[in-house]
Formats: sequence, structure tokens, C-alpha cells
Amino acid sequence: MTMENKNAYPEIPAEKFAFARRENEKIHDKKLYTKPVGYFRDAMRRFGKNKSSVVAAYILLALFLFALIVPFVSHYDVSFRDGYYKLAPPKFGPLAFLGMDGCNERREPQAGYDYYKSIGVEYGSTSVKKVKNVTMDENTGKPFYTINVDYYEKVGFVYVDLSENEYNALKEYQNKTGIQVAYPIPANYKTNFLAVNGANLWYELADESASTAGMSAHHDENGDPIFVPAYRTSKKENSGRYDSIKLASDNGGENGDAWYVYAVKNQSGYRLRVLYKEYYKYQNGFYSEHIFGTNQDGQDLFVCMAVGARISFLISISVVIFIIPFGLIYGAIEGYYGSVADLIMERIAEIISSVPFIVVATLVNMHLLKYVGPMWCLWISFVYADWVGIAGRVRTQFYRFKGQEYVLAARTLGASDKRLIFRHILPNSLGTIVTGTILIIPGVISSEIILSYLGIVSFQTSNIVSMGTILSQGESYLSTYPHMLMFPAAYIALLEIAFNLFGNGLRDALNPSLRGADE
Repeated sequence: MTMENKNAYPEIPAEKFAFARRENEKIHDKKLYTKPVGYFRDAMRRFGKNKSSVVAAYILLALFLFALIVPFVSHYDVSFRDGYYKLAPPKFGPLAFLGMDGCNERREPQAGYDYYKSIGVEYGSTSVKKVKNVTMDENTGKPFYTINVDYYEKVGFVYVDLSENEYNALKEYQNKTGIQVAYPIPANYKTNFLAVNGANLWYELADESASTAGMSAHHDENGDPIFVPAYRTSKKENSGRYDSIKLASDNGGENGDAWYVYAVKNQSGYRLRVLYKEYYKYQNGFYSEHIFGTNQDGQDLFVCMAVGARISFLISISVVIFIIPFGLIYGAIEGYYGSVADLIMERIAEIISSVPFIVVATLVNMHLLKYVGPMWCLWISFVYADWVGIAGRVRTQFYRFKGQEYVLAARTLGASDKRLIFRHILPNSLGTIVTGTILIIPGVISSEIILSYLGIVSFQTSNIVSMGTILSQGESYLSTYPHMLMFPAAYIALLEIAFNLFGNGLRDALNPSLRGADE
């Protein structure tokens, strides 16, 4: 430190100054201890700073895992159907507070209210979970009830026909588990008005000649339905055991009391009145609970959506994997050599791209469907149409970079065409090419959904279903059962938005010079 520097700052004491280096000491650069940062690592760092794109990436991962895992862990598959639980609303215990409690709101007259209220009383429950209000009809003066009905409870009891072996197996199941499946058959079992939902009508009726829809119960002085006499004593006959599935004799039941009849013998075996939710568990090993509800065929929407999304991902990803090398080679030849080769090849690409995709898909489906099936028809259509986009993008990038100084320098030093393409031009084009390629996936998914929604390509078989088919089916029930359309539509919308945000973030990370621009 010179005296001039010390005198320049008189307010600083001299002892505060120190020499930067000792005499005869050499100063040199320090060794770098950090690892070099490559292109992709640097791109991922930039991508990580884009919060919306990171969130979109996690959403895409969750949607993909949903499609991949759900079909393996669910109790159901696409081929599983149950007519008693068709059009069932969503039911999932942990999310019941969000409305996923399996209930529907209904407005019923007295007969309907009596009917739904009585379902479940035999086993200590009821299908009516809440009475929201009661109004009186101005014309008739009769009450109408607005109630929340548990869709899964309202099935109640049904009649089933079992063979001798099935009949004995059910008795053994009841004895082993202590769960009652078969219940007494009402004495008026064979009357005509019990033809519809008769298994649930076990209370005294005000008018037995009326249709099922118009039957009201006899009410006591408290306004409650009057139950069938001797019903409760019939339950006592079990004495703690459940092997008392009694067979009806010619005189109407054991001891001549028809209310003790648990089974009616017919030509094919036995007819029983069973509590369906327990019978369902007896057959399948679990109670019916559908997170997203069911469709008009009784299929579980949760697993149908997963299978449909899996098909969409499978087609789109396989298409992209196949067209990448072909599009790269075709576009590289066009952009690098130019001249006559580019002129001819570009005209071919223009002819192919000028044919509307929906026309291509329709023609392929018409002529190849019976030979290769719907999935291969779609795959062929997408490969035919989408490779042109990648080739055009690669061609543009090669025209952009092949005249750069570093390419001219490499050519001057004797680099071959192969080396110039794959070592100098293509690596600098990867950012744009990768981004454009990834964004093909949501386009393929969207097109596949549209084609199946319109019925041009149908995946509706026993083991396959498409998201477009699910949307098409749900459209007819939008006003009455909105869950059939709401859940698949939300999944598709979330998928498309997430892909768009993810693609934008990836573009900015891989090619910062184009940040925020439309390529």
C-alpha cells in the first residue's frame, strides 16, 4: 500500500491498511471445484424457475400415474357391469363432505316417500338420508317430499334364482360369517302389483289394486307405515344362526305361516329374497362404492377413465416415438441440402398435409378396421399426418443454422456432411425440436378423443373404452346425472392445460432466445 493511498483516506487509521500480498508471493488462479454445467442441466435449472410449468409437470405426472396404476389396483375393470347400480352417483367415504356420498335429491309423493323410507328398516337403516322439505300440492292437497336418497341403499332387496349348489353355498356363507343375506319373503309375494320392485314392499298397502308407482302404505296414528304382522317374530326364529333359509311348503310355509318363508322352490332351483348390498359382497368380496359413479351400463367410471386415458397416452406416445426419427431425417435432408431435393420433398409434404386429418382417419377406419382394429387405424392415421410437422420444424432449424460461422468453419476444416448435421446443426436445434415434439402428444390425444366422441372410431368393446366414448355417453345424461360428463371433461381439460403450460416452460428452458415468442 503506497503512502499516496493512505493519505487519500485520512479518516482511516494507518493500521487498518494491509498489503494485498506478501513480498515475492505469486498470485495465480484457484482451481475450480464445481462441476461443469451442461446444456440440459442448465435448461432444467431454467425450467425449475418457471413455477407454473413445474406445477404443470407434476399434474401431468399425476394424470399419467392415474392412467397407469388405477386399472391394477381397482376392484373393477371395464368388463364389470352391474344393472342394479347403473347411473349411480359418486360415493367415496373420505370425501362425503364434498357431496360424494352416493345420494340423489328426489321429489316424491307420499307413496314414493313411504317406499324409500321403508327400504333398510329391516336391517336397521333407511335409504332416505335427509328430508329437506315437505310441500302440499295445491290441487290435491297431498304432500310432496324433497329428500336425499342413498342410491346404493335404495336398491334394497331383490329376488334371485339359485341352483341347488348356489343355495347351499349361500347358507354356508351366512353360517360362517354371521351376515344375513336372505330375508323373509312377504306373504303377498305372488300378487300382481309386486311385479316391479316387489322385494322392497313388505309393509301393508293402502291400495293393493294400484300400480307400484302409486301405492301408499297404511299409516298408524303416528304417521308411520304399518309393517306386516309377525315380521319381527320371524327374525327371532334365527336364534343367532343364519341357516334358517326356510323352504316354502305347499301350505304356505313352515307351521302354515307364510311370513316365515325364506325360499321358494321352483323348477330351476330356489327363489330367494336377498339384501342386495350383502349379496353383492357375497359375490364379489366387497361392497359397491364408485368414486366417480357409474354409467348407464353399470361400469365404474373411475376405472373406465383410467383405461381410456391409458389408451390416449399409449397412442400418442407411440406415435411420437415412431415419427421422430423419420421426421428428423426427412427435415434434415430438406434443410441441409436444399435446392432440388428440398423442392421435391417439400411438395410431397405439402400434398400429404393438405388432406384433412378427419378424412384420412375415416378412410383408414373404413378400409382397415376389420383387419387391424380401431387402435391401429388411429395409429396409422396419426403417423401419416403428424410426421410432416416435425419434418417442417427440423427443416426450418437447419435453414437457420447451416449458414452460421461455426458451421462454415467446420466445413472449411473438412468436416463431413454427417458430422455437420449431427454434431453441429442438430444439437443447436434440439430445443425447438423437442418442444414441438412434446406438444404433438396433447394434439394426438385431443384428436383421438374427438374421433371417438363423434363415433368415427369406436373403442366400445368389452375390455376397451375411450375418453371420447365416455363423453359421448355422458352427454345424454348431462341434466340428470352430470357426473358422467363432469369427471372425464375435467380430466381432459386439466391434461390439455397442463401440457400447454409444460410445453411453454420447456421451450423457454431449452431455447431462451425464443422465451415468450411464438415459433
